Amino acid sequence: MKRKFKVWGFIKFLLVMTVVFCCINKFKVLYLENFQQNTSNENVLEPTSLNLLKNTDSDLILVNKKNTVNEDYIPKNLVKPNIVFLNSCTKEEMQLQSKAAHALEELFKGAKEDGIILLGSSGYRSYQSQVNVYQKYYNENGKEYAEQYVAKPGTSEHQTGLAIDVTNESRCFDKTSKEAQWLANNAYKYGFILRYPEEKTDITGYNYEPWHIRYVGKRVAKKIYKNNDALEEYLNEN
Repeated sequence: MKRKFKVWGFIKFLLVMTVVFCCINKFKVLYLENFQQNTSNENVLEPTSLNLLKNTDSDLILVNKKNTVNEDYIPKNLVKPNIVFLNSCTKEEMQLQSKAAHALEELFKGAKEDGIILLGSSGYRSYQSQVNVYQKYYNENGKEYAEQYVAKPGTSEHQTGLAIDVTNESRCFDKTSKEAQWLANNAYKYGFILRYPEEKTDITGYNYEPWHIRYVGKRVAKKIYKNNDALEEYLNEN
């Protein structure tokens, strides 16, 4: 009788623990779903601007926190530039609009001739890809960090196919690196600008990014470089 009692008691213990375990798991699932829903609805899926851009074919399209593009917008002439990309890049990110792609090939070639090795990091990103990127940084680093460094979906230059992040072989692309210094001084020669300069954060709305370049064409890039302007300033003056 004592043995039967012990067996029955053990079975009841297992049943109770199973119920408790199931309840804990259900709570975790509900918590995570609620967290993801809150962050997605509040911070990702609602761009901060209602100024929807219509002239999306221009090389001078201004996409920022106040100027958005539709979530279904995809550039018509995306191609893969003949450069070396990071192994972690997706096929989507290895694309730019054709003008920008050809100009980037020349930029990388010019850099190599000067002893500078650059790598492609992230070019075109669709609206949905930007949702994923923003959500990742929001979850890992919080809202304040995400808003300083990552564009909300619909407000990212990457969706235009005219912008790309580049890096170096050491993956340490700060302003003290020779690659970042070369890019800052030479990108304009190939039609690119540093989109988020260190001294223009109050205008661009983003922290300094020495790796993020934007194609605007050689004539405009030279003017922006000579006048030390942000793209917003150039467009306001012209």
